[in-house]
Amino acid sequence: MSPRFMRAASVAAALLPAIAAAEPISFDQALRLAGQRSEAARAAQASALGASESVQAAGQLPDPMLRAGIDNLPATGADRWSTTRESMTTQRIGISQEWISADKRAARESAAQAKADRDTVQKSAAEADARLQAALAYVDAWYAGEALQLTTRTEHHLHEELEAAKSRLAAAAGSGAEALQLMSAKGIAEDESEEVRQQQSAAMVGLQRWTGILPDVLTKPPAFPTPAERDYVTGSPAVTGLQSEVEVARRNAAVAASERSANWTWELSYGRRTGYSDLVSVGVSIPLQVAPSQRQDRETSAKLAMVDKAEADLAEGMRAATADYRTLAGDAARLRQRIERYQGSVVAPARQRTLAALAAYRSSQSPLSAWFEARHAEVDAHKKLLSLQRDLVRTQAQLAFKPIAHGGAR
Repeated sequence: MSPRFMRAASVAAALLPAIAAAEPISFDQALRLAGQRSEAARAAQASALGASESVQAAGQLPDPMLRAGIDNLPATGADRWSTTRESMTTQRIGISQEWISADKRAARESAAQAKADRDTVQKSAAEADARLQAALAYVDAWYAGEALQLTTRTEHHLHEELEAAKSRLAAAAGSGAEALQLMSAKGIAEDESEEVRQQQSAAMVGLQRWTGILPDVLTKPPAFPTPAERDYVTGSPAVTGLQSEVEVARRNAAVAASERSANWTWELSYGRRTGYSDLVSVGVSIPLQVAPSQRQDRETSAKLAMVDKAEADLAEGMRAATADYRTLAGDAARLRQRIERYQGSVVAPARQRTLAALAAYRSSQSPLSAWFEARHAEVDAHKKLLSLQRDLVRTQAQLAFKPIAHGGAR
């Protein structure tokens, strides 16, 4: 392989990230990438996998115990430490097994499954949060680009005004104060553009944090469906997480209640003696629950108290999610009303004023400055409208992508 080819391949490899970054990215692609790249979701997935592996093990009997020893070994006299001279000395080997009822094992398996389900919910919540954050960053970046176009248009308008003022000043028809004022206004407009570029850059970095790429072009975000209040509340990550905690607490309480009956342990051993008959022993160990009201019942009560706590947390979480939905839905409704009113009472008249000022200037009925002033007012109105539209889309994005069901649906 020639050195020239190697150099060309190296240059191409170096340019690949830049080429990939230059490609436009759609809103749905950004959400998909965010869900795939979420390390929090990957961590929750690993936790859920680990918990699911424990489910089957929780339903099994404990491992049997191998027991070996020497009984009745002489410790004094001429036969001390001898295993063959004393007829009572027995070399023993045996096996024991703790027996857990099928119902109790099923309760333990059910509790382990509840924990695995809880970790699965956490994975879905992490994916929904990644999509939500990516959606908000995408919206901010796109609207920052739109705002930059408006501030750039203002710069262009002020540049035209300044050139016209310089011409009037050269023809002794204008004043130096007017030119200085326009130069100051142009500097302010340029600073506004830089501020918007800074905001756009921050939003793009935020988008890159979730998607892994830094695109040059963004497509317009689509319309977001507004879920019903019930769907929003039941799909809230906080509510679904608390629901899984309730289920875990209930199944742990069931396990504690099943421990009210003791586990028996069976044992079988074989004893060998020298010069005498070998022995076989069979036994059972039964825990004596001498004070269940002071131990087993209290443990069950403690687990039931945790169920009450989890249910209270769930009720509080549902109230918070309901309030969150109503706040966001109310904000969205008010923003839609403001936008409609602003378009009719501010933007449309500003556009008509610009057209009237242009017509008056062309007919020599008003100065050029009146047209410039009307254009500035129209651009400012569009900037305010754009800000309201961005706030509305951000609010709608939160309604659509905060819940797990809706956030994961796209």
